[in-house]
Amino acid sequence: MTDDQLLDLARTAAAKAYAPYSNFHVGCAIESVDGEVVTGANMENACYRLGVCAEQSALSAAQHKFGLDKVASIAVVGGADATVCTPCGGCRQAILEAAQLSGRNVEILCGSGDGSAVERHTIGELIPFGFGPGNLEPTGGTSAS
Repeated sequence: MTDDQLLDLARTAAAKAYAPYSNFHVGCAIESVDGEVVTGANMENACYRLGVCAEQSALSAAQHKFGLDKVASIAVVGGADATVCTPCGGCRQAILEAAQLSGRNVEILCGSGDGSAVERHTIGELIPFGFGPGNLEPTGGTSAS
């Protein structure tokens, strides 16, 4: 799958977001090492802390479809303008978990809602010195970088 196709799937997912409070629609598409793809969108709740980010939604779907250890790349798209949407801190932590399980420095394509801008990052860049399952191993493993 091309980067553009993965970003398009994230944009399609963003259109399905439930965001009546912020009106900030975010979509996420995750591709496995085998080419399988899942998507997710943010879902807000009147009790704000009960909302779910698009990345968390898609990571849950990925675990059920092919396993977090097979996550190869992620596309995140949000908003309605030219501002690039990157994962929040909590989502970076969740992506780091998948990266450490897979042994890959997972690539994240971050796109604007209007499709005019894209940035390419790795999880190691977005959460340097992250703490994850590798740190809990008896050998004190390191984070993805």
